[in-house]
Amino acid sequence: MLKLTKKADYGLIAMRHLAEHPTMGSCSAKDLAELYSIPQEALAKILQRLAKAKLLVSQKGTDGGYVLARNPREISALEVIRAIEGPLFLTSCSTQKGDCGQSHSCTVREPLLKVSRTIEEVLSQLTVWELTGPAPETHVALVTLGTTNCDERIVDGNDARVTQRVATIDEERNEVLAGQMAASGIGKNEEN
Repeated sequence: MLKLTKKADYGLIAMRHLAEHPTMGSCSAKDLAELYSIPQEALAKILQRLAKAKLLVSQKGTDGGYVLARNPREISALEVIRAIEGPLFLTSCSTQKGDCGQSHSCTVREPLLKVSRTIEEVLSQLTVWELTGPAPETHVALVTLGTTNCDERIVDGNDARVTQRVATIDEERNEVLAGQMAASGIGKNEEN
């Protein structure tokens, strides 16, 4: 069965929270752990990995904690998962080490590699920003494994209203993120 580990779940939950609440400023591992009933020590390690991968910025001091390092529209779910888990492998033969003992007679290797690439593509197109969006019942993504395109359609009939609300939230978040990035020195000219 394909499923994400608890670590990846916790990382995505934390990233979603930070994307959804940029006006709150930084959040500590303790606060996030209490809010989502996640083991604090495990979450602290996950947040450190995300900071090391430059997906989060760690802020020190009494009001310290973590904030997103980039706009949530620019951070993919795949980046978050890879920062926590490393490369994704659907089967043992799809590792970087190459062939297994049955690669010469295996009839499912290529189809499974295709599935693995499709999963990675979908995760790379899913942004942290989109994790804050509507409930899954209103937004359906149709994926055809035979192609590399993902056909998305909004099922909810309120497209214009949803689009306007998203645009308004976008503007608010971008302003807050720009202020946070300026305050922490992110985005300054690094040529000096």
